[in-house]
Amino acid sequence: MKRDLVERTAAVGATYPNGFTLLEVLAAMVIFSMGILALAGLQITTINGNARARMQTEATAIGVRTLERLRSLPFDHDDLLPTADPHWLPASASRPYTVGWTVTDATPLSGTKRVRVTVTPANTVNARMITISSILAE
Repeated sequence: MKRDLVERTAAVGATYPNGFTLLEVLAAMVIFSMGILALAGLQITTINGNARARMQTEATAIGVRTLERLRSLPFDHDDLLPTADPHWLPASASRPYTVGWTVTDATPLSGTKRVRVTVTPANTVNARMITISSILAE
Protein backbone atom coordinates (compact mmCIF):
# COMPACT_ATOMS: atom_id res chain seq x y z
CA MET A 1 0.00 0.00 0.00
CA LYS A 2 2.79 2.42 0.80
CA ARG A 3 4.44 1.58 -2.50
CA ASP A 4 1.25 2.51 -4.44
CA LEU A 5 1.18 5.94 -2.77
CA VAL A 6 4.80 6.62 -3.74
CA GLU A 7 4.24 5.54 -7.34
CA ARG A 8 1.11 7.72 -7.69
CA THR A 9 2.95 10.74 -6.31
CA ALA A 10 5.81 10.20 -8.75
CA ALA A 11 3.36 9.84 -11.66
CA VAL A 12 1.53 13.11 -10.91
CA GLY A 13 4.69 15.18 -10.46
CA ALA A 14 7.55 15.57 -8.15
CA THR A 15 6.88 17.36 -4.88
CA TYR A 16 9.50 19.25 -2.91
CA PRO A 17 8.38 19.71 0.68
CA ASN A 18 11.40 21.86 1.56
CA GLY A 19 10.98 24.73 -0.95
CA PHE A 20 8.91 26.65 -3.48
CA THR A 21 8.83 26.50 -7.25
CA LEU A 22 9.81 29.50 -9.34
CA LEU A 23 6.20 29.96 -10.43
CA GLU A 24 4.99 30.16 -6.83
CA VAL A 25 7.64 32.75 -5.99
CA LEU A 26 6.69 34.87 -9.03
CA ALA A 27 2.99 34.71 -8.15
CA ALA A 28 3.74 35.77 -4.57
CA MET A 29 5.89 38.67 -5.81
CA VAL A 30 3.10 39.88 -8.13
CA ILE A 31 0.54 39.82 -5.31
CA PHE A 32 2.95 41.54 -2.92
CA SER A 33 3.80 44.24 -5.53
CA MET A 34 0.12 44.99 -6.13
CA GLY A 35 -0.40 45.43 -2.39
CA ILE A 36 2.59 47.76 -2.07
CA LEU A 37 1.39 49.87 -5.03
CA ALA A 38 -2.08 50.16 -3.48
CA LEU A 39 -0.54 51.30 -0.19
CA ALA A 40 1.59 53.88 -2.03
CA GLY A 41 -1.53 55.35 -3.65
CA LEU A 42 -3.28 55.40 -0.28
CA GLN A 43 -0.29 57.19 1.25
CA ILE A 44 -0.43 59.93 -1.41
CA THR A 45 -4.17 60.38 -0.85
CA THR A 46 -3.64 60.60 2.91
CA ILE A 47 -0.87 63.20 2.58
CA ASN A 48 -3.05 65.37 0.31
CA GLY A 49 -6.00 65.05 2.70
CA ASN A 50 -3.85 66.08 5.66
CA ALA A 51 -2.48 69.08 3.75
CA ARG A 52 -6.02 70.13 2.80
CA ALA A 53 -7.23 69.83 6.41
CA ARG A 54 -4.22 71.78 7.72
CA MET A 55 -4.81 74.63 5.26
CA GLN A 56 -8.53 74.67 6.06
CA THR A 57 -7.73 74.90 9.78
CA GLU A 58 -5.21 77.71 9.21
CA ALA A 59 -7.70 79.68 7.10
CA THR A 60 -10.43 79.26 9.71
CA ALA A 61 -8.09 80.36 12.52
CA ILE A 62 -7.04 83.46 10.55
CA GLY A 63 -10.70 84.30 9.82
CA VAL A 64 -11.75 83.90 13.45
CA ARG A 65 -8.76 85.94 14.64
CA THR A 66 -9.61 88.74 12.18
CA LEU A 67 -13.27 88.71 13.19
CA GLU A 68 -12.38 88.84 16.88
CA ARG A 69 -10.06 91.77 16.22
CA LEU A 70 -12.86 93.60 14.37
CA ARG A 71 -15.32 92.85 17.17
CA SER A 72 -12.95 94.43 19.70
CA LEU A 73 -12.80 97.74 17.77
CA PRO A 74 -15.06 100.69 18.53
CA PHE A 75 -18.31 100.72 16.54
CA ASP A 76 -17.23 103.75 14.45
CA HIS A 77 -13.66 102.57 13.71
CA ASP A 78 -12.33 103.00 10.14
CA ASP A 79 -12.09 99.22 9.66
CA LEU A 80 -15.82 98.98 10.37
CA LEU A 81 -16.98 101.67 7.95
CA PRO A 82 -19.14 100.24 5.15
CA THR A 83 -18.07 103.06 2.82
CA ALA A 84 -14.52 101.70 2.66
CA ASP A 85 -15.58 98.21 1.49
CA PRO A 86 -14.02 95.92 0.72
CA HIS A 87 -11.33 95.96 3.38
CA TRP A 88 -8.51 93.51 2.78
CA LEU A 89 -5.09 92.34 3.87
CA PRO A 90 -2.91 90.91 1.09
CA ALA A 91 -1.16 87.56 1.37
CA SER A 92 2.43 87.64 2.61
CA ALA A 93 5.29 85.20 3.08
CA SER A 94 4.23 84.49 6.67
CA ARG A 95 0.50 84.29 5.81
CA PRO A 96 -0.28 82.72 2.40
CA TYR A 97 -3.90 83.85 2.63
CA THR A 98 -5.72 86.98 1.49
CA VAL A 99 -8.09 88.24 4.17
CA GLY A 100 -10.97 90.52 3.25
CA TRP A 101 -14.05 91.73 5.02
CA THR A 102 -17.16 93.67 4.16
CA VAL A 103 -19.33 95.66 6.51
CA THR A 104 -23.05 96.17 5.95
CA ASP A 105 -24.65 98.92 8.02
CA ALA A 106 -28.06 98.58 9.74
CA THR A 107 -28.35 94.88 8.98
CA PRO A 108 -30.50 93.20 10.26
CA LEU A 109 -31.57 96.08 12.58
CA SER A 110 -30.63 99.72 12.90
CA GLY A 111 -27.70 100.20 15.24
CA THR A 112 -26.03 96.99 14.05
CA LYS A 113 -23.45 96.05 11.45
CA ARG A 114 -22.95 92.74 9.70
CA VAL A 115 -19.27 91.86 9.23
CA ARG A 116 -18.38 89.13 6.74
CA VAL A 117 -14.74 87.94 6.78
CA THR A 118 -13.47 86.00 3.77
CA VAL A 119 -10.14 84.14 3.80
CA THR A 120 -8.83 83.09 0.38
CA PRO A 121 -5.77 80.82 0.17
CA ALA A 122 -2.97 81.53 -2.29
CA ASN A 123 -2.85 77.78 -3.03
CA THR A 124 -6.31 76.96 -4.35
CA VAL A 125 -5.41 73.33 -5.13
CA ASN A 126 -5.55 72.05 -1.55
CA ALA A 127 -7.65 74.69 0.19
CA ARG A 128 -10.99 76.42 -0.14
CA MET A 129 -12.22 79.90 0.64
CA ILE A 130 -13.61 80.39 4.17
CA THR A 131 -16.38 82.89 5.00
CA ILE A 132 -17.33 83.81 8.58
CA SER A 133 -20.09 86.28 9.50
CA SER A 134 -20.98 88.14 12.66
CA ILE A 135 -23.32 90.92 13.73
CA LEU A 136 -21.98 93.82 15.81
CA ALA A 137 -24.19 96.00 17.95
CA GLU A 138 -23.56 99.63 18.85
